[in-house]
Amino acid sequence: MNYRAPWWLPGGNLQTIWAALRGLRYSHQKPLFRRERWTTPDQDFVDVDWLVNSPNADAKTQPLLVVFHGLEGSSSSHYSEAFADVASSRGWACAVPHFRGCSGELNLAPRAYHSGDFAEIDWMLRRFKATHTGPLLAVGISLGGNALMRWAGELENAAAEVVSAITSVCSPLDLTASGQAISEGFNRQTYTRMFLGTMVPKALQKLAQHPQLFNREALLAARDLYAFDNIFTAPLHGFTNTEDYWRRASAKPHMQRIAVPALALNALNDPFIPATSLPCGADVSASVSLWQPLQGGHVGFPADSDAGWPHAHVRAMPLAVCEFLAQHLPSSARSSEIHG
Repeated sequence: MNYRAPWWLPGGNLQTIWAALRGLRYSHQKPLFRRERWTTPDQDFVDVDWLVNSPNADAKTQPLLVVFHGLEGSSSSHYSEAFADVASSRGWACAVPHFRGCSGELNLAPRAYHSGDFAEIDWMLRRFKATHTGPLLAVGISLGGNALMRWAGELENAAAEVVSAITSVCSPLDLTASGQAISEGFNRQTYTRMFLGTMVPKALQKLAQHPQLFNREALLAARDLYAFDNIFTAPLHGFTNTEDYWRRASAKPHMQRIAVPALALNALNDPFIPATSLPCGADVSASVSLWQPLQGGHVGFPADSDAGWPHAHVRAMPLAVCEFLAQHLPSSARSSEIHG
């Protein structure tokens, strides 16, 4: 990906924050979604939002782009809307499955979601595959991308039976390095506080739903993701503690086993994913492409719009990612694409 940030958005933090708060997400019409509720194997639920204002929204034979959101994300996140807009311009169907508790309604089970939940990814992708006859493509953003890569490493050759290609975008593929980085300095005061601002209230709702699930006072004292994961995420999802969770959930140690076409895209100036923690060629299989541009921030990649300064859009990254994914579609699917 040949990316250069606008001159007036220097640095990873500005590129991250501007993209999320002010970036133009779509070219013409705001993506509209139709919600569908799926019952999980353990009798919980997840909500899936389907793009409806696409030329082939209901076509089961067109490529389907599945977008797995990041930590505390949803179909209304800036990247979800940008990917939906680009998918629509190509004539693809698009769906955004929400991880448990992220669709605006608390899920039922005494669990939530986590960075290495490849079993949940597997169940979701196989359900999409069972109902859609066209090729399946998947992109995971940040947390969702780590879980997606973790899934591909776990399945190895069998992943190709489900998807044609996958991409992770700005994913913390080494959770220990990223977990430490987000808990320091400006990151702690800005990003950690933002995430805990929604995660802690949801955890308290979960405690009211399932009393004795964890220690309330300990959770309220948590000031970083390490403490939150130690009290909530790790024990609720079968891990011993934060260290065990971050180690076992990280996708990087499993990327040499990925056998489906895959792209890992990470900006080298991502504020809370240290460049030194990113995979290099020796860490991944021949099926994995690594794009590591100098700039972009964390799921930012703002680009100058036709309206000029001080406007910027966030479609440059989804455009590049979807072009990579399209290259791995069956020839019949590539020939039927439309471009807007």
